[in-house]
Amino acid sequence: MKVILNQTVPKVGKEGSVVTVADGFARNYLFPRGLAILADKNQLRALERRQAKIAEKTADQKASAEALKAELNGKTVRIEGKVGKDSTKLFGAITSQDVVDAIAAQLGKTVEKKQVALIEPIKRLGVHDVEVDLHPQVDAIVKVDVYDPNAVVEAPVAEEETPAEDELVEA
Repeated sequence: MKVILNQTVPKVGKEGSVVTVADGFARNYLFPRGLAILADKNQLRALERRQAKIAEKTADQKASAEALKAELNGKTVRIEGKVGKDSTKLFGAITSQDVVDAIAAQLGKTVEKKQVALIEPIKRLGVHDVEVDLHPQVDAIVKVDVYDPNAVVEAPVAEEETPAEDELVEA
């Protein structure tokens, strides 16, 4: 079934795009939540007119979104999370609001919660790539480093301490 998205839906498409989805997904999820409308001839014509008006208004917004992308893209924010002993699974989860707060505190940039495209909350330690939807045509990728301050980090073994293979043979 072809539908027109009223809002950006992760893994489906961005606002204003015409996408083909399963009938049940459209009827049971997209339509009841107001995320999409059926793409018939009248709606497609209305969409073209709406997109023309929006394109005029968002030309300057795109420039500011590009500038923000240059400042955010590839940057890393660190978020503290608590884990159990000998585990990498978090007790809670890192949500899009946590990512927004970390970006504001560490990078000094303001982003809205709905712009952070987390498909599901982050539930493990490590570095995760998070997409930030700044504009319908501009996306930035921010790396989120989830760490536990109480976790014991093993120091890497220096190469000098381990004997080389040829030294073992000579002895």
